[in-house]
Amino acid sequence: MNSALSDRQRDELHKSLLEYLHTSGFHETFEALKRDASLAAYEPDAKGKYANLLEKKWLSTIRLQKKNMDLSAKVSELEAELQTAPSARRGASVQDWYPRPPARHVLLGHRQPVTSVAFHPRFSLVATASEDSTIKIWDWETGELEQTLKGHTKSIQGIAFDHSGQYIASCSSDLSIKIWDGNNDWKNVRTIHGHEHSVSGIQFMPGDQHIITASRDKTLKIWEVTSGFCSRTLLGHHDWVRAVDVSSDGRWIASASSDQEVRIWDTASGELRHELRGHEHVVECVAFAPSSSYESIQKLLGMRSPDKPEPGRYLASGSRDKTVRIWSQQGQCLRTLSGHDNWVRAVAFSPNGKFLLSVSDDKTMRVWDLSTARCLKAFECHNHFATCMAWGRTHVDTSSSASPESHMQPVNVVATGSVDLGVKIWAP
Repeated sequence: MNSALSDRQRDELHKSLLEYLHTSGFHETFEALKRDASLAAYEPDAKGKYANLLEKKWLSTIRLQKKNMDLSAKVSELEAELQTAPSARRGASVQDWYPRPPARHVLLGHRQPVTSVAFHPRFSLVATASEDSTIKIWDWETGELEQTLKGHTKSIQGIAFDHSGQYIASCSSDLSIKIWDGNNDWKNVRTIHGHEHSVSGIQFMPGDQHIITASRDKTLKIWEVTSGFCSRTLLGHHDWVRAVDVSSDGRWIASASSDQEVRIWDTASGELRHELRGHEHVVECVAFAPSSSYESIQKLLGMRSPDKPEPGRYLASGSRDKTVRIWSQQGQCLRTLSGHDNWVRAVAFSPNGKFLLSVSDDKTMRVWDLSTARCLKAFECHNHFATCMAWGRTHVDTSSSASPESHMQPVNVVATGSVDLGVKIWAP
């Protein structure tokens, strides 16, 4: 059998083997190899060329094997990403887009950490709130600041547009809720009081006649927008209620709390319907899944999609236990998504229902495929803790005509905010 080694390489191998056998004390084998390799005159030299050569080559081989395995895994990951990337498929829609670096814009202007972001439902506007007590309105297409809203006296904890985009509601550590009118140059037209501690979360209810707020006073409250009257107080959490969301039909309310629970409430009666237990630390965020996501979630579970998906059937939450959990409304934890190295601060479903985003104090954004619960993409999105996120589906005028309504095209866009004082816009 012919050797793959040259005469010189074979000589080096024999001599390095002799050095190894001599150092290891295998004297009989050492002498036998000298004889069989016709190297009877060879004498070991601890400082010579062949000393420890075999060990060095062996370690180099192991390192190369590990590097090869790492590269193979990376290739597999990139191939999987290519399969799901819109640009990889003929006729793929912009609807299948998800965030990838670099960001389109970095919006700078806040003087303290950014706490909340929200997209206008119709126009290319994004609102941002900060611990500096201000709200800023930006054009996310150009990255330009349009207006700064002042009125709160302490950190603003949450903001939300109504479904028409006419109003912004904000809540703050100053215990107040404010309504800002977009038809009146975003003037503060109403200030509501009633919570006994910091107000940490806010959402408009479907129909925009009511808002719901979450507070450190352990309660949720439903308010009439026009009068500021508190129509209902939801009691049950044992600690700070951090976040709140409402199902698309307004029938269900989900709340996340420092008591490590997510709770589901019946809006009509105000009764607690389900307690979602499983997180091992403070629950920072909660979001109902859109009905467009049900097909992906049912595929994940190996089930057939419902013929008539009911809003509020599934939801996601993020926690200081570094995990994201996907739940059924009845309280069953369907999947636990692990990967973040620090507190998960915000989650958001894609409008097409295929992806779930999460951002964390580990400075990263993760993109999860809902049908497989696999992380498709993870990247550093900020230089400091990522504190908030919103995924918008706004409409942008693509015409130059005087009547743009027929040329308004839907565009996916994501905004993230951070302790680094910046807001980043991620768009196709």
